[in-house]
Amino acid sequence: MFSDIVILAGGFGERLWPASKADFPKQFMTLDGGISFLQNAIIRSLYLNPKGKIILATRDGLQDLIAKQCNELLPKLSKKDADKLQKDLVIFAEPVSKHTTAPIVASCYLAKKIDNTYSHSFLILTSDHIISPKEKFLEDVEKAYLSASKNHFVTFGIPPYSPLTGYGYILTGKEEENNKSVYKILEFKEKPDEETAQKYIDNGNCKWNSGMFGFSCDFFLSELEKCTPEVFNSFKNLDEMQNLEIEKIQNINNIKSNSLINDAYNKTPSIAIDKSVAEKTANAYVVSATFEWDDVGSWDSFEKNCKDKTTNAALIQSKNCFVYSDIPVAICGVDDITVVIKNNKALIMKKGDSSLVREAAKHFSE
Repeated sequence: MFSDIVILAGGFGERLWPASKADFPKQFMTLDGGISFLQNAIIRSLYLNPKGKIILATRDGLQDLIAKQCNELLPKLSKKDADKLQKDLVIFAEPVSKHTTAPIVASCYLAKKIDNTYSHSFLILTSDHIISPKEKFLEDVEKAYLSASKNHFVTFGIPPYSPLTGYGYILTGKEEENNKSVYKILEFKEKPDEETAQKYIDNGNCKWNSGMFGFSCDFFLSELEKCTPEVFNSFKNLDEMQNLEIEKIQNINNIKSNSLINDAYNKTPSIAIDKSVAEKTANAYVVSATFEWDDVGSWDSFEKNCKDKTTNAALIQSKNCFVYSDIPVAICGVDDITVVIKNNKALIMKKGDSSLVREAAKHFSE
């Protein structure tokens, strides 16, 4: 099993505006008032039981909120998992956001500095997706680890059920020997138009890119040096870090920033892990996921996963409406709309037009 887990929790979640905002982004939200996406990601990580650390990489300014949600989660965990969380979960707040490569590279060096008594392998997870059941996820993670142990960069691919244009696509080749449902990656494709996506599906050799990865840290750093040396060179001085300080925030471990970390972030370009390594390495493989997955990347998707579609709402001669609101809402004589009223802002959207929400969020942030 992968020795360490990194949960990427620094996103802004603009697609779920206005409920998601800069200081309370999507990963902290809940479905139906339950536990948050982030708390679910932590539970998922604890279930995998890594022997090393669970590094929660986030934006500066979110540490207190993360610590608060960790503490709220503790009473709901078994003693074993609660002890593991308090001992081995550590928050790493980036001094500045530089896309997904930077926190992953930094975490490689930080994990080694925290404990260099074993060889580190990383499972990179998202903080705001829905994944179930956990047993199937574990099986697929084990397949990913087997492939990663052969010096492969491994991602998790979701079998597509329709030609959606909001995801990147992975074109697959031969199945890996002695590792069923793990395939050599032929090519990563940017988000295609619907016609192109349908062609990929018709060819039968494509997956959606889930944004989750696995690899050995030494292999990853060597590939990064070859593929994107400007990022590698920005961070390599972290290997010389002598005193990594870990403090407590609300009794949760937090890595204190230092001049070497700040300097690395000031130097590095901002680049996604897909662009820095995944698309450039000759050793990329994909696990065909058997678990159910949803990135909850829109209000349409959020609604699909909500049991209560009309919280705080009265629908009068209206049907097929979704309401997510802090205040009572009456909908009269209108069908097929989504109403979100959160944080003193309102979104009224025709269902199916979720792609417009980011534009609305930018309008009100200007």
